[in-house]
Amino acid sequence: MAGGRMSVQLAVVVVLSVLLTGATHAGPEMDPYKILGVTRTASQAEIKKVYKRLAKEWHPDKNKNPGAEDMFIKITKSYEILSNEDKRANYDRYGQTDDTQPYGGSRHGHRHDSFYFDESFFNFPFNSKNHRDFADSKYILHFNQYVNDVVPDSYKRPYLIKITSDWCFSCIHIEPVWKEVVQEMETLGVGIGVVDVGYERRLANHLGAHRTPSILGVINGKVTFFHYAVAKEHLRQFVEDLLPQRLVERVTDTNDLQFLNSWHELNKPHVLLFDQVPVVPLLYKLTAFAYKDYLQFGYVDQGLSETANLQKQFNINTYAPTMLVFKENTDNPADIIQAKGMKKQIIDEFMSNNKFLLVPRLVNQKLFDELCPVKQFHRRRKYCVLLITGDEETFSFGNQAFLSFASTNAREVVRFAYVYQRLQQPLCDILMQNKDSEQSPTQVVILERRNAAGKALFKPVTAWNGSEEDKQRLLEELQRLQKDPSILIHDAMLPELNNEFASMFVIRWIYASYDYLSEVIDDILHNNWREMMPLLSLIFSALFILFGTVVIQAFSRPPKKNFVEVTELTDITYMSNLVKLRPGHMNIVLVLTDASKNILLSKFAKEVYSFTGSLTLHFSFLNIDKHSQWMNTLLEYAQDATQIDADEDDGGNHKMDYTGYVLALNGHKKYLCLFKPVYTGEDLEGKSSEDEGSTSGNRSRSSSRDDHPSRKSNRSRSISTLQIHHKLDRLGLWMERLMEGTLPRYYIPAWPGLDKITPSK
Repeated sequence: MAGGRMSVQLAVVVVLSVLLTGATHAGPEMDPYKILGVTRTASQAEIKKVYKRLAKEWHPDKNKNPGAEDMFIKITKSYEILSNEDKRANYDRYGQTDDTQPYGGSRHGHRHDSFYFDESFFNFPFNSKNHRDFADSKYILHFNQYVNDVVPDSYKRPYLIKITSDWCFSCIHIEPVWKEVVQEMETLGVGIGVVDVGYERRLANHLGAHRTPSILGVINGKVTFFHYAVAKEHLRQFVEDLLPQRLVERVTDTNDLQFLNSWHELNKPHVLLFDQVPVVPLLYKLTAFAYKDYLQFGYVDQGLSETANLQKQFNINTYAPTMLVFKENTDNPADIIQAKGMKKQIIDEFMSNNKFLLVPRLVNQKLFDELCPVKQFHRRRKYCVLLITGDEETFSFGNQAFLSFASTNAREVVRFAYVYQRLQQPLCDILMQNKDSEQSPTQVVILERRNAAGKALFKPVTAWNGSEEDKQRLLEELQRLQKDPSILIHDAMLPELNNEFASMFVIRWIYASYDYLSEVIDDILHNNWREMMPLLSLIFSALFILFGTVVIQAFSRPPKKNFVEVTELTDITYMSNLVKLRPGHMNIVLVLTDASKNILLSKFAKEVYSFTGSLTLHFSFLNIDKHSQWMNTLLEYAQDATQIDADEDDGGNHKMDYTGYVLALNGHKKYLCLFKPVYTGEDLEGKSSEDEGSTSGNRSRSSSRDDHPSRKSNRSRSISTLQIHHKLDRLGLWMERLMEGTLPRYYIPAWPGLDKITPSK
């Protein structure tokens, strides 16, 4: 019994030793901090400095030590980890030296102190790396790969992406359907991707995926989530719904001519697919999306009686799908393929060989770059024969003759194109050597582009009217060019072409807005609130800003009054209306007398009414009969600035008529602006007065008038009333200058005391 117990204990010890040894070996083989000799708190500058020193010391070319190469690799690897903040944080937390693999162990292991446990030890049937199907690992996406590769490629084909994780039980149930869909979609050209949330949390957050499993589509850089039950039919329909709705046009006997004849307007070849299925095949839709910038696509349902004439016209075989491509000639197809079960590779090759018309029009820089590429090697020269012409009917014969000549061209190194001079004037001016368009309305130019900056060699060949002599001259020049490229004697920097289809941007934007709105409605209907939170937050923020800046402002703005509120400046209102007036506010004060009060207030209200909308202006009047002492004191403070001429009567008293004066008083900054009335009305006495502030209009009349009071009294009263009324004729212009800040300002040391405005006894 004792021997048996000893044997059991010995076996246990051996097993534990093996496990501990395995755990020890499963730990990290090297520590980047120890290799570089830096602490965990070392800065990037310190790490870089140490790395440069060690790299020079252990470089294999300088250090002949047998282990120098291995040490140099470790130093480089350690610097790659510690110089990248994400990788450094990943190592500090999990002991992983990069995004995918820890030192000396499995990607999905978990480190606990000095032990390292692998999931495979427990043999759990989760979606770990050891059990993940090869298809998932093949399509794993990382953040940089998604941004740099997937997003740009999504403008040519849609992507179907699965969001998963290692400990996702539900992910196991959708695997069979996912594998089947992936096999089918990949053969059709759909991009496939898999995002592991546990290791690509940044990408998952970027996509808005917060739960697993999730399936989403990416097209034109836009993310759309799949909301239905995971079934093959649903996923197939989801991919089809990602595509724009107007990719393929239905063509019948009634609209075939309209479809084919639009090649000139759209500047594209047209493709027709004949098939017996009622719906457009998904493969054809995906092809149309991939080549939407080059070709226009139509579909003919052979099962419809409305397409019988088309099938007969082009002798279509009803037993296999047939694809025709039409260029300038709409009666006969330029190319044709017919086969059962068309493969994507065959269709792609067919489309690539027919991307352009025989003689396309240069409508933008992108097309110019593809038709006339920059020279790269001597043996890959590309020449462009360019017809500079017009879009009027008078040029149609020459244009057709150029097309006829180009159709006989068999040289791959020569491409033919034309350009409308009216739409691409800068380019044409350079290529035609600034010739007068009336002398040479059309011109044929041979050019070769030398670099992407716009440098090109060219030679104007001939003025073109489509005659046989023109064709022969062009043919001879092309033959000379084949033997001697140096005949292109001119060089120039070509400008960037105008985008003639820029006006179509508005239509595309409307279509894109419609598609986006449909997607938003679909998300709302499916209550995908978590993915919708960023959009909803944006919408509510915009509404809040709109409400805060427009609605509230509209309600808070005081309504404009239909009258002018004018208060009297007295000892009671003196402090509030002037001395303690808020900064930035001004009080506009009209000076009047008891006799002129009604007339001047009425005129004053009319002149300043348009300025009552300003919240910084206040309006008052000052009765000079009551407060002449305050007025005199105020103007004495500003005597030099205002330059008021005082007249003295026989008794030596200082007497001044301030009736009609207007003072703009800034109580906070202690300055005033002064309006002195100038008479502009008609003088009933046949004389004009320049300054109604003078005493001539208010002094007593001469002795001759006093001799006849009964005859002159009514007339004098009428003259005085009219003159007082016109004292404020120019007040409106003065107010405009006041608001502009162009009036002179007269500063005073202090406002007159309260005792100065006390009514005179």
